[in-house]
Amino acid sequence: QVQLVESGGGLVQPGGSLRLSCAASGSIGIINAMRWYRQAPGKQRELVAAITSGESRNYADSVKGRFTISRDNAKNTVYLQMNSLKPEDTAVYYCNVENVITHRAYWGQGTQVTVSS
Repeated sequence: QVQLVESGGGLVQPGGSLRLSCAASGSIGIINAMRWYRQAPGKQRELVAAITSGESRNYADSVKGRFTISRDNAKNTVYLQMNSLKPEDTAVYYCNVENVITHRAYWGQGTQVTVSS
């Protein structure tokens, strides 16, 4: 059974930084994509950042230049470094991992990020 455990969320002031972590247990496959999504109340879940097993990266326009996604394959962990945080970044952030070959996907439980003064 695959399980994704997220951590690192919390309350931060505008302009501050947070680093989210998502550790995967179980077999997710060697060739996979790891992603971060977020969802604010009343809004649809949106893709924030993605990284492939080859470390190709994609970012939403709203976070480009401020957020950095990275992965540690030895630890089966994906990270999201969030700098220059804005109130509009407030949301529940979800980790997603997809086996690119089988297209099986898994979700984390979500971690709350609140940006407020």
